[in-house]
Amino acid sequence: MKTDFLVEGCILSKDIKGYMGHPIMNKKTILTSELIEVLKVFLIQEVSVEKMLIDGERFIPKEIIDKELDDTEDSSDFITHYLKTVQTYKQLFKNWQAGSKVEVAIIRSSLIPLVVKALEEPSAILKLNHYSNKEDYIYHHAISTGLIGALIAFKMKCELADIYQVALGGCLADCGMAKLPPSIFNKATSLSLEENEEVQNHPISSYQMIKDSSIITDSVKLAVLEHHGRLDGSGYPHKMRAKTMHLFSKIIAVADVFHAMTSERVYRKKQPPFKVVEMILHDSFGQFDITVVQALLACFSSFAVGTKVKLNDGSIADIMFINANSQTRPLVRLYDNGDIIDLGSNREIYIEEIL
Repeated sequence: MKTDFLVEGCILSKDIKGYMGHPIMNKKTILTSELIEVLKVFLIQEVSVEKMLIDGERFIPKEIIDKELDDTEDSSDFITHYLKTVQTYKQLFKNWQAGSKVEVAIIRSSLIPLVVKALEEPSAILKLNHYSNKEDYIYHHAISTGLIGALIAFKMKCELADIYQVALGGCLADCGMAKLPPSIFNKATSLSLEENEEVQNHPISSYQMIKDSSIITDSVKLAVLEHHGRLDGSGYPHKMRAKTMHLFSKIIAVADVFHAMTSERVYRKKQPPFKVVEMILHDSFGQFDITVVQALLACFSSFAVGTKVKLNDGSIADIMFINANSQTRPLVRLYDNGDIIDLGSNREIYIEEIL
């Protein structure tokens, strides 16, 4: 696509390199007007972009209608399906804010085919944070939490029906946020103590909104209520401890915090997925079920040898070998000089981004 025809919200599908081979922008970068101008300054005339914008709409280039973006687009494409599902949820969420009931059947019909596709491409699930933005975070978070929860349940060898139920539970866990006053829901600054307490009651609202549905099981309804519970009693809204939490609750709790920590928020920058899972495992030790966290950890083995990554020192490398005992710290080879680094031994270096 010619640079002159780009619009805000385009998602790069390939790396952009300068004349000397140095990277200018990495794939999955969400283009702003400023970044488009940067490309023009570097005299980049053409780039490769996704068919969908970050808001889930089809990309229609300025001045022209690109022939590649007609109705023959591949409906099986995971990211395209994901972004469309986010937009479906967004519209439903706005309906809930207006007082409509939760349409679980509509969510299921959109989400479950996406789960099926996601389990065929597990590494794609762990890269969903690339597509979440501050403005639409809550909608991306719902779909991503469902998908990550489904992947964890799959790794724990749950029955397929239970995997689907976990996905629905993760997706619906925050539907009660629709009941928050606009003054709190749209607030871009820190919440007051009273406002934070009101937010912490959203699991109760979520439960009340879905408790009469016949499509989801009682265990999923319970998981929606309990998904902010913690093993050490520090969770909310009921300070729930492990013995009162269902397995589905524990899975969704881990999926929820993993996506939240790896996504850009109004008040916090996103953190690297590899680092976040280490933080959940070590810094939050005692809060989450260790078998569930280990299942999430095992998901990182789905990244194939050769996967391109960016390290926290700015270096670009590819994964050479993943140790079963240290999935977040594989053996990597640097692109610029071919050096091999064992991230398990070099604790100051870690994978910042999956490219």
